[in-house]
Amino acid sequence: MDAFRDHKNFIYGTRAIIEAFRAGQEVEVVYIRQNAHGPLMTELRKELKLHAIPSKQLPAAAFNKFKDQNHQGVVAALSSISYTKLDWLLPSLFESGKSPFFLILDKITDVRNFGAICRSASCFGVDAVIIPAKGAAMINEFAIKSSAGALHHLPVCRVKSLVNTIEFLKESGIKIVACSEKGSENYDAISYKEPLAIIMGAEDLGNSKTILSYCDSILKISTTGPIESLNVSVAAGVILSNAFNDRTHDEV
Repeated sequence: MDAFRDHKNFIYGTRAIIEAFRAGQEVEVVYIRQNAHGPLMTELRKELKLHAIPSKQLPAAAFNKFKDQNHQGVVAALSSISYTKLDWLLPSLFESGKSPFFLILDKITDVRNFGAICRSASCFGVDAVIIPAKGAAMINEFAIKSSAGALHHLPVCRVKSLVNTIEFLKESGIKIVACSEKGSENYDAISYKEPLAIIMGAEDLGNSKTILSYCDSILKISTTGPIESLNVSVAAGVILSNAFNDRTHDEV
């Protein structure tokens, strides 16, 4: 399987990639040859951590595709979008008089689900989607197509730690709610009008206990019939639609 097939543009070589980070180049993921080591590789790993950029280890044979490039066993795939800094966006929303509305995606790794969720988020007034640097869907052409192009317009914030980000949001006056099968309240039983972040977890793993412990409410979507749960993109559409209707109900 070609690990690079979902990307179009690349940077080759360790030093070139490090300099791209420092110049502010948007990088989606860095592929590193297994067992790569040395001082320059140590420097690269520090930069990856500093800039919250995910990396993947691949066998040496995977890099044969770039045999004509001086890649040194390191290839960076450039992002298809520009990421937004949450610590810049949040105060700007408050300053503009808005009640911030965020969607946090925890372990959503399927690109088509991710794209469909972002399409709904754009339609229902979400100010930004927040994803972790590790354990998130890759934002490639498949994700953008599934979003019907919404990812070209919807701000996406990639963060080092969802837990630290949730703590930051709570300290900033944002109400945190999760949509989970473990929920004790129905999704239409609360108010969505205040500054808000909704957390959606992956279908197989859900939200971690740690993340749920930070939530002000854990909501469920009641269903009937032999299928006990909804696809995560459908569930996101349901709760985002309800939030949008509640938040805009009093608008003239």
